[in-house]
Amino acid sequence: MKVNIELKKVVDNSYDITIDSLPKLEFDRKTAIVTNTKVSGLHLGYLLGKIKAKELYIITIQDGEEYKNQESVNYILEALFNHKFNRNSLLIGFGGGVVGDITGYVASIYQRGIDFIQIPTTLLSQVDASVGGKTGINNKYGKNLIGAFYQPKAVYIDSYFLKTLPKREFGAGVAEIVKMAVTFNREFFEFLENNDLRDDEVLKRAIKHSVETKASVVSQDEKEKGLRAALNYGHTFGHVIENETNYTTYLHGESVAIGIVMANELSKELGMMSEDEAGRIKKVLESYDLPTNYKIKDVDRFYDAFFLDKKSNDKTLTFIVPNGIGDVKIIKDIDKKTIYKVLEKFAG
Repeated sequence: MKVNIELKKVVDNSYDITIDSLPKLEFDRKTAIVTNTKVSGLHLGYLLGKIKAKELYIITIQDGEEYKNQESVNYILEALFNHKFNRNSLLIGFGGGVVGDITGYVASIYQRGIDFIQIPTTLLSQVDASVGGKTGINNKYGKNLIGAFYQPKAVYIDSYFLKTLPKREFGAGVAEIVKMAVTFNREFFEFLENNDLRDDEVLKRAIKHSVETKASVVSQDEKEKGLRAALNYGHTFGHVIENETNYTTYLHGESVAIGIVMANELSKELGMMSEDEAGRIKKVLESYDLPTNYKIKDVDRFYDAFFLDKKSNDKTLTFIVPNGIGDVKIIKDIDKKTIYKVLEKFAG
């Protein structure tokens, strides 16, 4: 005997990304702003001047990638339960990628799902992390291995918040912008080569183009079944670096920058990228003081860590490999010797 549950419905998860000065926002429901200690000290007053809500609460977690964990999730959940939030309540992720990812994840699991919006305050989160609905936390096994695809109801990108951004945080965001250009748009990469993102107007153009690129990819592949995986260029290597260094040595974008250089070495070994192209990408990264080298202490352990990557399985590794500048390939079953040859270039 079989009983069929008919669930073939199309769910519209569409939402708007506003790239402009933050508008006045009014919510006729319980609302919580989730932020961290650093962003709260710098910008909470500005945000509070823009928001009205039926009831408004502030939930503040510690600042740093090392706090992107279950303990922070439990802390936020406890606050929501104490304030009697319900399924009609709203969360606002107000901070960088860590805050946005945690807020989205909590929203996805609190009473089986409540609404949230993103107000990103770092360059990295504005061009990448806040768009696309990837939410989650880290654990000892790796980065973002616990989480959900859960789309926000809106994203508000205001360059005002970037005025206080430290130099390293700015560079971390640049790495994600370079990622977008190398994988999908050669002309955009040439724009980055010939323009300085520290110029406000140049930066606004780059943010807009990056968001448009990410939005286009997510629209075609929301759950990362194919094309969207290409946005992990540099991340397969970078996530291992972050985990090896306990998320305390490098910012996420800095690890991605190193991972981009490693991925380019793999591309060169496969005959898909020239030495000149790899050099041009490295030059752009280094012009924003991003790290481009990493000493692998144990090549075997580094290689084994690839199997915890979400794109891989028990026996097959998946790598995002640039096919020159402006194109990208998702490749499985690369010969182990070739991967080791690349890793040994970084051994020390």
